[in-house]
Amino acid sequence: MPSLRTYIVEDSAVIRDSLIAALEELLPIEVVGTADDETTASQWLQRSASDHDLVIIDIFLKSGSGLGVLRTALAAPQRHKLVVLSNYTTPEMRLKCLALGADEVFDKSHELEELLRYCGTLAAAAVGAASTATLN
Repeated sequence: MPSLRTYIVEDSAVIRDSLIAALEELLPIEVVGTADDETTASQWLQRSASDHDLVIIDIFLKSGSGLGVLRTALAAPQRHKLVVLSNYTTPEMRLKCLALGADEVFDKSHELEELLRYCGTLAAAAVGAASTATLN
């Protein structure tokens, strides 16, 4: 069964591991890589333009910022879904993330179910597209 290939940029190992477990257990999602800092994430995104469908990005990282990761992803030749998942989701930060190309912004503390629902919708669309391509 096809899965939504997801790259996660999160500096907290506990949160990253919990997020991976939830996504892969509940949805047809395959986590294809992770980073805990802006440089690693940006280098991976530049090298692996076609190796993922979705990027989930925290704003505060071990070094650098998720905003820099958004800028890198936005400049890539191939467009992917970009989601910000952070504890710092003020109205101003949400607007800034959306302006930098984020498709959605979710609060870690209050909107995890919404994130899972959104990822489920993306995964279902990816599975449907793969099924249609196989039939053609």
